[in-house]
Amino acid sequence: MAAPGVTEAKDRVLAALIYILPLIYGLPFGIPLLKDFPILSTLYVPLSPLISLYYGFPLMGIIIFFVLLFAVVRNERVSHFIRFNAMQVILLNILLFIGNLIFAILEQGFSPNSLLVLTLLNTVFLGTVAASIYGMVQSARGVYAELPGIAEAAYSQVR
Repeated sequence: MAAPGVTEAKDRVLAALIYILPLIYGLPFGIPLLKDFPILSTLYVPLSPLISLYYGFPLMGIIIFFVLLFAVVRNERVSHFIRFNAMQVILLNILLFIGNLIFAILEQGFSPNSLLVLTLLNTVFLGTVAASIYGMVQSARGVYAELPGIAEAAYSQVR
């Protein structure tokens, strides 16, 4: 773990910006919550151009995944700090993808407005927002944002 001040400023900014991706990818989980509490939508107002770009192109998610994986995580010329944070974002997005699959199965057996489904959606959404904000703040400070359960897998993938 690097101490604050050791990581270059540009690396800090780039690592923090990478955490925007889980915010965008996790947005569909939060739609019911954002409808009930519109004030929370202010978090997404600055991201609206990126959101429309991300969801405007059908293959944008997979393109970003491969670009991050091969151009950032597997590129030894990129700093370890950025590669580690990019790998954590990739793992967060994989978890959100699995969550999408689980919710697709759950919606067949439960009403989309059932208490169970809404509670799980809100939990996943709020967890994603919390993890993304934590990652952004820690990266901006120059500290490795070690998300529980994800950081170890990210360390093992980043050489």
